Amino acid sequence: MNKIHHKKNIKNYTLSELEEEFTGKKIPKYRAAQLFYWLYNKNTNQFNDMTNIPNKVKEILNSDYFISRLHLKKFACSIYHTEKYLFRLEDGNLIESVLIFSKNRITECISSQVGCKFNCLFCESGKKGFSRNLEVSEIVNQVLTVKEKINKFPSNIVFMGIGEPLDNYDNVIKAIHLFNEEKAFNIGARKITISTCGIIPAIKKLMNIGWQVELSISLHAPENKLRNYLMPVNQKYPLLDLIKICKEYTEKTGRQITFEYVLLGEINDSLNHADQLAKLLSDFNSKVNLISYNQGSTTMLRPSTSNRSFLFKNRLIKAGITATIRSSRGSDISAACGQLKSKYLKS
Repeated sequence: MNKIHHKKNIKNYTLSELEEEFTGKKIPKYRAAQLFYWLYNKNTNQFNDMTNIPNKVKEILNSDYFISRLHLKKFACSIYHTEKYLFRLEDGNLIESVLIFSKNRITECISSQVGCKFNCLFCESGKKGFSRNLEVSEIVNQVLTVKEKINKFPSNIVFMGIGEPLDNYDNVIKAIHLFNEEKAFNIGARKITISTCGIIPAIKKLMNIGWQVELSISLHAPENKLRNYLMPVNQKYPLLDLIKICKEYTEKTGRQITFEYVLLGEINDSLNHADQLAKLLSDFNSKVNLISYNQGSTTMLRPSTSNRSFLFKNRLIKAGITATIRSSRGSDISAACGQLKSKYLKS
């Protein structure tokens, strides 16, 4: 995929991996931390600009490695103070990231794949299928490119852009290592959220790492038949199996799970649906984020009315479930939940 086939992408390494790599080249391990400072704190794009790296080491770096970047193809700003970034990858594919500003934090919603395999009915990202996983460097470069514009790292990272993060498990985990690494991004694990449609084997692997990252489950239906219709992944990983592993996750990690639930008018937003959802989530540490549907290309879907959304939320709360309605921001630039487009896939 890389144009520079004979060189290795330096941003695909964690700190420990780079230290091991340097040891094999007779480079002192501490040089890896120095290099991380230049890459991730200074956004340096040339080895020769790293002033405390000896020339002999720079020669090895220039010979064996390269520093990758993303090309910012398009930028849009919402009236809601949300920003959308369209990035062109080295192979011509495109991905999107969204930057959300709120009173106390700046959150970047990043992509993990080009396209998506799972084709949820209400989501634009999978409409034209799946192309490939993003490399570690392509994941972290989304954050680095935005940092160049706003002059600081976002306070929070959410894997809620294009793609299913747990379908690109290894690269996403390595990217989180870098986000959490003090010598790189230094973003706390609790400020990093992985959102998944419910890839049960990957949830089990994540559970056994013992990280304090936030886990968010795209649920969107309280019973199998409806979830099969909205989310084909449910046919492989049925709802009750998913809930079972989520309970195990909360018990083992002590972490609360967030369930995302897009309210679709006259489809999944009745009081009966609310009662079913409350029963499903009644006995473990979780909360529900209710999301208004953001219009995409599927014209058969429409958002729930404000009144039905309010009644749905209150029904959950009355049943003892923590529930909030998440405000939609960025819909005017197609940057809201479910609107990041797979139409940018390389043809």
